[in-house]
Parts: sequence; structure tokens; C-alpha cells
Amino acid sequence: MLRARKLSLAGIAVGALALAVSTSVPLAYGHGYTTTPISRAKHCANGTVQNCGAIQWEPQSTEGPKGFPASGPADGLLCSAGLAQFHELDDQRGGAWPATQLTSGASYTFTWHLTAPHSTTDFKYYITKQGWDQNAPLTRAALDLNPFLTVPMNGGRPANDVSHPGTLPNRSGRHMILAVWTINDTANAFYQCSDVNF
Repeated sequence: MLRARKLSLAGIAVGALALAVSTSVPLAYGHGYTTTPISRAKHCANGTVQNCGAIQWEPQSTEGPKGFPASGPADGLLCSAGLAQFHELDDQRGGAWPATQLTSGASYTFTWHLTAPHSTTDFKYYITKQGWDQNAPLTRAALDLNPFLTVPMNGGRPANDVSHPGTLPNRSGRHMILAVWTINDTANAFYQCSDVNF
């Protein structure tokens, strides 16, 4: 009887500890990836591109410091958001990444799928300069650092699937679009790289 009571009390103590641990875990913040033009992360998740490492299971997790271009991930690590476990996204693979066909200067709707929407500052879209080095990892010097499309959210929470109509810049040949989703009430943003061809 005494032993049973001790075991019962021990069980209650373990249960209380488990409850305390589970309720102290912070809620997940926003996560998401671009679907048009399809990002490298989503190509990996779809299995369109092989040898992607961990990103194939979590294309929504390219989260790094916000403040791009003044701060944020280091040059050469923009597509992986500076996360070592996603370094495959920074490898240009000799131009082997599939590229979405776009028309220079045309209207286009950019879309994201957000697995965990969150209070948002804005979405911004950057593109590489004409003549950028396609064989080197993406850097700020390769990008036009004036976003060609900015969608302010002012702290609002977007839907799980969001669309941003805009106008494509004038470009020819192969380029990269860097989409940045800046979270309003954390120190982070999400970075998605899409290969495109005009």
C-alpha cells in the first residue's frame, strides 16, 4: 500500500514536470516558401531536384536574421538564410536548378504558401542584375538592392496562401529572384530563392 502510494505520487510528479515543460515551449513562428515562381526549397521538397539534404523535408524553414540588405544572412548564404543544414540551396550547381520561364516587363503574380502565418512587416522581391555571375553563390553585389516589388503588411497576419501581383523587371537570360518575408515581432525573416529565365 505504501509502495503503491509512493509510485502514484512519483507518477503525478513526472506528469506535472512534463506539463510544465510542454507549456514552456514557445509557439512556432511563421514559416513558408514561394510557390510561384517555385523556389529552390520547394523544388527539393517536390523531389524535382535531388541531393538537397534536410531542406527537402522542411522547405518552409529558411529563416534568418531580418533587415536585408543592411543586415541578414551573409553574402553567399542568402538562399540558405545562413543555415548550415540548408547549404545545398546556395550551390549554383552549374545552372542545373530548374528555372521558371518569365517574360520581361510582364505582369506576374508571386505566391507563397505559409505553413505558419505570423504578424508580418512586409514581403519584398529582389532580382539579380544583368551580367551577374551565375556560377557564384548569390551575393548582395549580384542583386539590385532596390526591391522591384514591396508588399507592406504593417503587422497584419497573412493567409496561408498569399498572392502578390506585380510587374517583372526588364531582364534577359537566366536570373534569380530573392523573396524576403519579414516577420513583424521577431528578429527574423524568411528567404526564398527562385531560378528564372527571361
